[in-house]
Amino acid sequence: MKQATALIAAVSAACLAGPALAQSDMTENPAATATLANSDGQNVGEVKVFEAAEGVLIRVTAEGIDEGWHGFHLHETGDCSAVDFSSAGSHYAPDGKAHGTLTDNAPHAGDLPNVHADAEGKVAADVTSVALTVDGDAAPMMDDDGSAFIIHQGPDSYGEEAGAGPRIACGVVEAAS
Repeated sequence: MKQATALIAAVSAACLAGPALAQSDMTENPAATATLANSDGQNVGEVKVFEAAEGVLIRVTAEGIDEGWHGFHLHETGDCSAVDFSSAGSHYAPDGKAHGTLTDNAPHAGDLPNVHADAEGKVAADVTSVALTVDGDAAPMMDDDGSAFIIHQGPDSYGEEAGAGPRIACGVVEAAS
C-alpha cells in the first residue's frame, strides 16, 4: 500500500509540475516591457508582455495606485510625454472594432480587463489577449508609432464609452532586452 501511495504521489507531482514549469519557462523572458510612470514622472510599476501560443500574456505590477478597480488599456501611440498622457492617443483599435465587451462589433484590441489595486495601493495582475501580438501581423504593439499601456483612475464600464476617467499611469511598450 505504501508503494502504491508513493507511486500515486510521484505521478501526481509530475503531472502537476508540467504546466507550472511550462508557464514558468514562458514568463521568464518577456518579449516587450513598459515602465509605468505617474503624472509626476515617478516610476510606479511595470508591464511585461510574453508571447503565447495565441496572443499575449500581459503581467502588470504597480504601486501607489488608489485602492479599487482601474481601467487598463493599450493605447495607440507609444508616447507618454503629455502630463495627462493624452499623447498616447485613443485605445488601440487597428481592427476598427468598437470599445467595450458589452457592445456590438467589439471589443477592439486595446480593450483589456480592469485591474485591482489592493488596500496598500498595489496592483498585480496577469491579463491575456488573443487580439494582440508583440510584432506580428495582427494588432502589433510594436507598430510604426508604438503603443502605450495606461492605467485609468476608475474602472472601465465595458460599454460603448470606457468611462474610466483620467489617465494616472502610462508606459511606452519597448522590445525587451
